[in-house]
Amino acid sequence: MIRAQSLVKDFDGFTALDGVDFEFDKPGIFGIIGHNGAGKTTLLKIMSGLIKPTSGELEINGVDVVRHPDLHKRTLGYLPEESRLYENMNVWSYLAFFGEIYGLSDEEIRKKSRELLSKLKLDPGDKKMGEFSKGMKRKAAIARSLMHDPSFLVYDEPTSGLDPMTSRYISEFLREIKDEGEKTIILSAHNLYQVEEICDRVLILRRGKTLALGDMDELRSKFGSVSYEIEFVLDDRDLLEGVIGDYSESAGIISATVEDVDDLSNLTNVVAKGGGRVKKIESHYPSLEDMLVMIGE
Repeated sequence: MIRAQSLVKDFDGFTALDGVDFEFDKPGIFGIIGHNGAGKTTLLKIMSGLIKPTSGELEINGVDVVRHPDLHKRTLGYLPEESRLYENMNVWSYLAFFGEIYGLSDEEIRKKSRELLSKLKLDPGDKKMGEFSKGMKRKAAIARSLMHDPSFLVYDEPTSGLDPMTSRYISEFLREIKDEGEKTIILSAHNLYQVEEICDRVLILRRGKTLALGDMDELRSKFGSVSYEIEFVLDDRDLLEGVIGDYSESAGIISATVEDVDDLSNLTNVVAKGGGRVKKIESHYPSLEDMLVMIGE
């Protein structure tokens, strides 16, 4: 459970967070998005116990993070935007190093390392981590964040700069973690399609304030309802006068967008009565990208 109340963070006169409130009351993936400068990184660092808010309260899994950051960090797995690794180490030594920090036995370290590298499909061979591809480095950093089996994960841009296949694999890996039902994942990403696809709820920040919070259905309701894109063939264009506004045409196929089902029904009736033919109808919901465009910076 996460409960943030009136979080404020000032940096030498600049207010990065200005009274942020939200709750997330069950395991799952919680997305945080917003334009550059919205306060995402500051909020992630506060949730990771790396910096303290100027004022406000933050409770995660029953721990007051502001007063007891060290206690919170025992159950935290943190993945910064850049995979900063000890590049002269091989991945086994790297994971063992962090396993020892968290008090795992040698047997636990070997078992957990094998398990995580297998799940992540990371086969390091004899390479040192400095020789890894960016995707391999990201997988090694994710494995490190999970060595002590934390219940709370903060992942900042986990797929940034990765090729589409590796990015897709990591998204599916995070979904598998979610489906186990034991961990809460805080995810910030510029890949809004990824956020939309795997997050249970999304917090939208704007200039340090909470602009919106909810699942995708709730956010779509706030930022706009479904629209319909229709393609059809109709010889008599005059029949469209007063039925739809702007439309486009290519190779004899007319394309238009209508905003509600009544307008859609009216248009399809006009096309049918005019001897035309509907070729395709698609519903369109506002995406997270659409929402950020609507709110502006």
